[in-house]
Amino acid sequence: MKTLFTKGMLASAVAVALTQPAMAQEDVKQQAKDNAEIIVVSGTPGGAGIRKIDASFAVTNIDASDIEKLAPKSTADLFKAIPGVWVESSGGESGANVFVRGFPGGGDAPFLTIALENSPIYPAPTLSFLENSQLFRIDDTIEMVEGLRGGPNPVVSNGQPGLTTNFRLKRGGESTEASAKYTISDYGLNRVDVVASGALDDDLYYMVGGYIKSSEGIRDAGFNSEQGNQFTVNITKVYDKGELNLYTRQTDDRGTWYLPTPLNIEGIDANYTQIGPLNRQGTITYGPNDTAESFDFGEGRGWDGHVSGGSIKLDLGNDWQLVDRFNLTKGKANTFGLVPNGSATTVASVADNGESATGAVTGTVYDGDTPIQQIGRWVVLKDIEAFTNDLAVSKSWEDFDTSFGIYSATTKAKDWWSIGNTAYHVLQPGGELLDGIKCNADAQGCGFNYDISSVGDASTFAVYATGTWYATTDLSIDLGLRRENHEVNYSVDEDLDGKITKALEYDETKTSWTVGANYALNDTSGVFVRMNRGYKMPYFDDFRDNWGAYTGGNDLIKEVTQSELGYKFMNDSIQFFATAFANEVKGDTFVRRPGAPAEILTNEAYGLELDGRYSHDSGFSLSVNATIQETEITESAENEGNEAQRQPGWQVRVTPSYGFDIGDMFATVYGTLSAVDDRFGNNENTVVLEGYEKVDVGLTLEPTDSLRLQFSVDNLTDEQGITEGDPRNPDSPNGRYIMPRSMKLSVSYLFF
Repeated sequence: MKTLFTKGMLASAVAVALTQPAMAQEDVKQQAKDNAEIIVVSGTPGGAGIRKIDASFAVTNIDASDIEKLAPKSTADLFKAIPGVWVESSGGESGANVFVRGFPGGGDAPFLTIALENSPIYPAPTLSFLENSQLFRIDDTIEMVEGLRGGPNPVVSNGQPGLTTNFRLKRGGESTEASAKYTISDYGLNRVDVVASGALDDDLYYMVGGYIKSSEGIRDAGFNSEQGNQFTVNITKVYDKGELNLYTRQTDDRGTWYLPTPLNIEGIDANYTQIGPLNRQGTITYGPNDTAESFDFGEGRGWDGHVSGGSIKLDLGNDWQLVDRFNLTKGKANTFGLVPNGSATTVASVADNGESATGAVTGTVYDGDTPIQQIGRWVVLKDIEAFTNDLAVSKSWEDFDTSFGIYSATTKAKDWWSIGNTAYHVLQPGGELLDGIKCNADAQGCGFNYDISSVGDASTFAVYATGTWYATTDLSIDLGLRRENHEVNYSVDEDLDGKITKALEYDETKTSWTVGANYALNDTSGVFVRMNRGYKMPYFDDFRDNWGAYTGGNDLIKEVTQSELGYKFMNDSIQFFATAFANEVKGDTFVRRPGAPAEILTNEAYGLELDGRYSHDSGFSLSVNATIQETEITESAENEGNEAQRQPGWQVRVTPSYGFDIGDMFATVYGTLSAVDDRFGNNENTVVLEGYEKVDVGLTLEPTDSLRLQFSVDNLTDEQGITEGDPRNPDSPNGRYIMPRSMKLSVSYLFF
């Protein structure tokens, strides 16, 4: 079976693409028996496609029914189902931290690319206050997501050496179908999802869908702190020798940015959030003239923009294939947050009279033993734009396949920040600002301020080539090379006084490579081995935050070398992948907060990923994913020999499910048990974050073929787990809790 996009695979891929958005129960059972024909497109030139059982790399596929059971609270929350990935999604729907296979990092998602229809939505994986998952919302228009770690990643598409999560949209078919779903929750959620699909003409198909929602948030803010809507259109035209696909995804969605809270104050737990009616509106001062401006911090963190693109697939004849994928992303990704600064204290320790302070809104007099904390009003306004194009041409011979690709991208970001503006607030949910504390009355507040205006443009141009040799019926060997040129133009006004303090023109070129082999033990199992080397090229914030470490040339380029050894087994009832990995990341830089000195380090990690699924005709199924890993900082001025911060030595997720009949109804009960090891909260390894367990459960009922009810409980035992400490002040007893217990009920109706 050849691994590139042959004629037979074109037909298979088109058939998969035309899967109906709603499937009958019998179809779902049949689909579970077609494991050997699962097609994945991640890691292939231009996203051409390959059978999962033939892939010489580790890729996890999560379909729409899996997503429904996992009920993720955010896009990043879904990535917990991918082995080798550690996700801190406790910051809300935006602002997650995602770590991959022990790669170093201090937050955000520096080694994550989110792709839609195999096109990166934003080539820079992380900018300050922006990681890829902030730009993407999951809804009922998603057919499947693929999670590719390592493998051919450094060579194809945008050359991401870490994790690529590729979302595939549902597509229309010959019959017209539609669904509507209404969801409520115990935290005031009202959400409506709709999806419709069908044929507009012969071989012309459509899918449209989206949602509208509003809630006070899982951590009650006292107002509708989470609001949003999204609308997606996906059009596909199938030709005799190919297809044309066009899509657009319009999103306006925001929610509270949840931040670390004091861990040593009675009454402050996982239900606490800094924002509330008493403090959501506030005035900040910025710039050399202490300009004052008011903002609504209830806007939180979100995305208001679009992700639009498409693809062209053509059979050129004589076993030549062409695939071109393109994408345009443009919009605003703003952040408004109330950020803690240091440890909690009491009114008496800072009040002007040493005894009490007065609430600035209510006039309440707070006694000296009242807990208070400095909270900063942070404003980050960010306009972004990116366009990518990935063109690949492939040719198949009897024993050899080859492809040649051209990838190009332009990335833009325009920022305006004022972060700091700290003042003491009462330490209670939505606690108010206090009068009677001297620094609270100062224009610049009680702590540091960092104000910037910046403009950045980056362009990437890469050529890549891959080849696969079918040495025997069972053995294939593949090789890939990528030559990438990366240019950056960037300037910063750090004081908002109209004077440029940092500016650069950057131009560097690197060559990435991958080599792998796949051996089929029989029709249902095989082994693979792979090595690769790739690079994470610097973007705008890398230069600003690490200006003292940047001297030109290859500085700030992170070099990633990986090796993998895997076993796979797939039959009618079992999918099982076991992947051992080892990697080294050179040249990583970590800055605790803007303006602080950079730590330059080399990190090594090795471990084992387990990814399994079992389905039985009785209706029982079981999914398991687990990761065991060891990390070490091998080069650092201060922390050599320590473990990488914020990454557990092991984690496991077990999801059982059982479907059965209740009279004329079909029911499914399911749950997920997650467990995670202790972690260190900093590279110094002085702060320990304790491990925890979490249980989620759910029930679905199908009274008729058209009607479906789902009830789910997240964090059934209300576990008070901690995902991270205080990244800006590691020694402060602050931390970010996982989400408290919450319940949702949805009612869906299918129209045939």
